[in-house]
Amino acid sequence: MKTIATICARGGSKGLPGKNLRPFAGKPLIAHSIEQALACPLVEGVYVSTDDEDIAAVARSHGAQVPYLRPAELATDEAPKLPAIEHLVRHLEAAGMAVDRIVDLQPTSPLRTQEDLRHAIEASEAACDLVVSVSEPSHSPYFSLVEAQADGSLQLSKPAQHVRRQDLPPVWGLNGSIYVWRRAALTRAATQGFWSVRVCPSVMPRERSVDIDDLLDFEWAEWLYRRAAS
Repeated sequence: MKTIATICARGGSKGLPGKNLRPFAGKPLIAHSIEQALACPLVEGVYVSTDDEDIAAVARSHGAQVPYLRPAELATDEAPKLPAIEHLVRHLEAAGMAVDRIVDLQPTSPLRTQEDLRHAIEASEAACDLVVSVSEPSHSPYFSLVEAQADGSLQLSKPAQHVRRQDLPPVWGLNGSIYVWRRAALTRAATQGFWSVRVCPSVMPRERSVDIDDLLDFEWAEWLYRRAAS
């Protein structure tokens, strides 16, 4: 099974401008995901999709391939990520590559480990169209996640007749770190929606599940990185 890794990194970021190139633990943030993918023996090539020349240059300098700059219509704030991945894979297939499995890594999730990657990729061998990395959420929808009602009052997002936390079914939060796609499922999801395919979980611990969106996330991830390295 031909397995490649993709990393999508736009140049624009409103929450933390320039975050993909911001120095994290001595190297640009995106470099961590590139090097993790390159070090994984189950991955046969690492490809970055970006609209930014500086990101492209940094990606290439750390060993990734950047076949082209992403078209403008796939690089807006409103543009979803799946069409960008599909566009990249189709480009590779047009050049003669046969792709069976795509491991998409979020560049803003630098704390994943080789164990996390291996576990997610191996989980994709089961009858799943897509494996997503998840972690235990800090707040349960059965106890503490609430929604505003039409009259301004609050109600639980997921009411249930449970009185003890131990009685609740397990819930997970998508941490965005790893997505392992079957090739046909990627095309289907890009046109019909993410949840149009069969999705299975790959569990990661919360301390490796930070998704950097703003400066507070960045500083929290740096602290966790230093703690793990000490």
